[in-house]
Amino acid sequence: MKLTRTKAFKTFAGPAWYENPINMQMLGICSALAVTVQLKTAFVMTLAMTFVVSLSNLIISLLRNVIPGNIRIIVELAVIASLVILADEFLRAYYFEISKLLSVFVGLIITNCIILGRAEGFALSNPPHLAFVDGLGNGVGYGSVLMSVALIRELFGSGSIFGYTVVPERLYAAGYEDMGLMLLAPAAFIIIGLMAWLQKYLVNSRK
Repeated sequence: MKLTRTKAFKTFAGPAWYENPINMQMLGICSALAVTVQLKTAFVMTLAMTFVVSLSNLIISLLRNVIPGNIRIIVELAVIASLVILADEFLRAYYFEISKLLSVFVGLIITNCIILGRAEGFALSNPPHLAFVDGLGNGVGYGSVLMSVALIRELFGSGSIFGYTVVPERLYAAGYEDMGLMLLAPAAFIIIGLMAWLQKYLVNSRK
């Protein structure tokens, strides 16, 4: 059987591309605007988000048959909040400077509607291995948009990639200037809008 025909691959590819949480579903937009000025903050946010959404999906799927229906939201939030605290404390302990740059946005992962949406919409009705793969797919889909937006904003806004200057000095000497707009939130709105339009066009053209 081809890998692309397996249920696990389809579960991963769905949120990673065809049903991308940001470009196709317009979810998680706030953090995409806030942490994409630099690639390193977007990268760390991607890792933190993938960690939380994949493990919360796995844990909630494992518990799905013993969670009473009337308190399931409370249990889901408790699981998600615990994982967010773990990610936040890890960053504070080992990557304090990046933790300061990300400010409250790691803690606010708990409010990201992608995570609770996947817990409710997928993890509660699917086996653990598929729930985990679905979380990975959502993390990759979310992170791919963050990294793409951050690459454009940092390159054209600061002339650097991952903090390393890549625009030659002679280009600045010739009159080139960084685009200050790229460091502002409206630039992220414009870039995400163009990416969403392009992805929807590509997905619909293949149907």
